[in-house]
Amino acid sequence: MAESSRPSDKMWGGRFAEATAASVETFSASIQYDARLYRHDIMGSKAHARMLARQGLITEEERDAILQGLDEIEAEIDRGEFVFKPELEDVHMNIEKALTDRIGPAGAKLHTARSRNDQVNLDFRLYLRDEADALDGLLAGAQRAFARLARKYLGAVMPGYTHLQRAQPVLLSHHLLAYVEMFQRDRDRLAGCRQRIDIMPLGAAAMAGTGLPIDRQAVAEELGFAAITANSMDTTGDRDFALEMLFCLSLIQVHLSRLSEELVLWSTKEFDFVRIGDRYCTGSSIMPQKKNPDIPELIRGKTGRVAGALMALLMTVKGLPLTYNRDLQEDKEQVFDALDTVKASLAITAELLDHTEFKTERLRVATAGGFMTATDLADYLVRRNMPFRQAHGVVGRIVAFCQERDCELVDLTLADLQQFSELIGADVFAVLSVDGSVNSRLSAGGTGRARVEEALTHVERLLGITS
Repeated sequence: MAESSRPSDKMWGGRFAEATAASVETFSASIQYDARLYRHDIMGSKAHARMLARQGLITEEERDAILQGLDEIEAEIDRGEFVFKPELEDVHMNIEKALTDRIGPAGAKLHTARSRNDQVNLDFRLYLRDEADALDGLLAGAQRAFARLARKYLGAVMPGYTHLQRAQPVLLSHHLLAYVEMFQRDRDRLAGCRQRIDIMPLGAAAMAGTGLPIDRQAVAEELGFAAITANSMDTTGDRDFALEMLFCLSLIQVHLSRLSEELVLWSTKEFDFVRIGDRYCTGSSIMPQKKNPDIPELIRGKTGRVAGALMALLMTVKGLPLTYNRDLQEDKEQVFDALDTVKASLAITAELLDHTEFKTERLRVATAGGFMTATDLADYLVRRNMPFRQAHGVVGRIVAFCQERDCELVDLTLADLQQFSELIGADVFAVLSVDGSVNSRLSAGGTGRARVEEALTHVERLLGITS
């Protein structure tokens, strides 16, 4: 049968006697989501074409025709004029077919010495490298929002919690800067992930490399990769970089969810610690008085979606033999959705924080109950040479005494306190005050104002914030 008369007109259809079933085309197509890789696919194809010409595998004229054709196709896609065809399966085949239709046989030479297996790996890495940079910028934006709030409310006190029970008084700024630390770890993890993304896979071909005289290192240098992959079989079957990106995304979203939970709690009448701007809340269709923190709730809810993407790809990869398997087509949809979700969540969080007010008087009132300076009283006794475990027991009995009388530690007289230990003197009342407690926490990383001011100044310097 002549080549032109074969029933299958796929670019890979040479050995097939029948056309692909329409149901198979519909089920297996990925163009509906991988079209977003078009810029990176074209970028990789240009570098590949230049290398092929340098290596004498195509002529300079063919190279120039390929480069011009790819430029025209990219411009058409940018303008929204390019029609992606599902029957061509994916972004790679759509672009290659359009190029061949446009420039003739030279377009068919572009796929020399490469496979879609290493091509998609290249496109995905190029895409994720850019996305890692965009994510880092969004994380820095969220950090700046926290730093602005920490500077604005420097000196305000609030209850610190363990087990969601009031524990010790802290500076509000100290609490806010805790999220700066979380997001810094996210940025550090993302930087490490980016390093492992930044390895050039093109040249692995289908899975065994190629017998043609290609120059992988030159392609890597043109595309700005730090290195090339070392094993062709590992290269085409590898999605560790995508899994690692999904883990980074999941943890970012978990941190956003923790913040969201606090904002939801703090905006209730039971806490009444914050006022979120009206523009970032919604109301009830039936209860006129309601003001709901929908944005934090949605961010909290989307966390399952992002973590689910990580689990889905883990389960896809767990049973795959080397090397490439079509199952790996399922990677991009999960990663794209998680990226879109986390980026949107980070952006709206930074915006919302800039329209959030803390009710500092309410926060201070909340530090008055719950025996929050009990640990300070124990430390007071330790400084008078009482073993900590003994001091802990003494203060526990004092707290029980207060509970029986329905009062707080600051309500006790010196005589009341001295019933429990003769080591307690008149200077103890400075220890029992909220401000005294907060400002005594001068250990590195503590909530004492001097330490918090140092931490905030350091954060502002790192983030380029000028007063």
